[in-house]
Amino acid sequence: MQTTDVQKVPATYSRTNPFQAKVIKNVNLNGAGSNKETRHLELSLQGSDLSYLPGYALGILPQNDPELVSALIEVMKWDASTPVAVGKEGETLPLQEALTTHFEITLLSKKIVQSAVAFTDNQELHNLLLAENANQLKEYTNGRDLLDLLRDYGPWKASAQDIVSLLRKMTPRLYSIASSIAAHPEEVHLTIGAVRYTAHGRERKGVCSVLVAERIQEGDTLPVFVQANKHFHLPESPDQAIIMVGPGTGIAPFRSFIEERAVTKATGQSWLFFGDQHAATDFLYQEELEQYQKDGVLSKIDVAFSRDSEQKVYVQHKMLENSQELFAWLDKGAYFYVCGDKLNMAKDVHHALLEVIEKEGSMTREEAEAYLNGMQEQGRYQRDVY
Repeated sequence: MQTTDVQKVPATYSRTNPFQAKVIKNVNLNGAGSNKETRHLELSLQGSDLSYLPGYALGILPQNDPELVSALIEVMKWDASTPVAVGKEGETLPLQEALTTHFEITLLSKKIVQSAVAFTDNQELHNLLLAENANQLKEYTNGRDLLDLLRDYGPWKASAQDIVSLLRKMTPRLYSIASSIAAHPEEVHLTIGAVRYTAHGRERKGVCSVLVAERIQEGDTLPVFVQANKHFHLPESPDQAIIMVGPGTGIAPFRSFIEERAVTKATGQSWLFFGDQHAATDFLYQEELEQYQKDGVLSKIDVAFSRDSEQKVYVQHKMLENSQELFAWLDKGAYFYVCGDKLNMAKDVHHALLEVIEKEGSMTREEAEAYLNGMQEQGRYQRDVY
């Protein structure tokens, strides 16, 4: 009898023990002719006991591109079946599997280059590591990967084990959850933009985003875990108004917010600012959002499509256009959320927000900053930026 009791205890799935979630749906949200590919992914959590709140993230443990793995093995003339050590306690995997599932091969760090130099007499690489060439080294590692290093600076006197010993363990990729579990029991949805670009004469692909875009089919499984996000959540009171700024894939957590508020019949007003390149091909979740607006779940939507006009219009421009109403909402206690690109968008939105507060609140810049700091301390200004 005891054994059956033990089996009933649910396994706790985590970063170190991910759940194999079955892919129910995997579709491209962008229309034909778009410059972008954004995947809407629906995963089953059935049998996992996993749950989440709006604002949480889902971690995926991805696999490297098999073409990139093959190219590495080929350039070094290694045997794909050679066992190599991974992790602790003498655990080994065949080289091909280790490079596919266990190691990070698309990033090149200063540390990897400094350690690799021991395995080559290539003078150029030795020179690159001289103190006076620190800037060139930084430039070299930026946007290049292990394959570049191995191609550029041979011949190598290194075994497969020597090279994999230089590598970092594959890290999980975290994505903002794009669904409410109340709206989709035992499911989790994601919004993932495929990362593809050309650099240093080669096409580059995002490890996880292109795995999802090109190689994961409906019916396949992905190893996942839930990552709590204590600093990004709906207000406790369903009566509070919310303002959401999420261009591109930054829409993801706001889809979960809106779904949650629809199910819980929250009475607080909600205002969404969304932006992307073209209205015709890049208005993600357009039908759903417009339906929510018709149903009164979403009070207001403002959109900015940067490539549809001569002058580029972004979400921060839409905020400034609506500055009077925006400040009125903030002054009545609305929560303000931003999700998406940390490098440019989040900074621009922050500056626009200060401008709105300064202008409409008749404040100095210092007073506007104090007002915004106050909002932050009250948990009314929340950012999920990456």
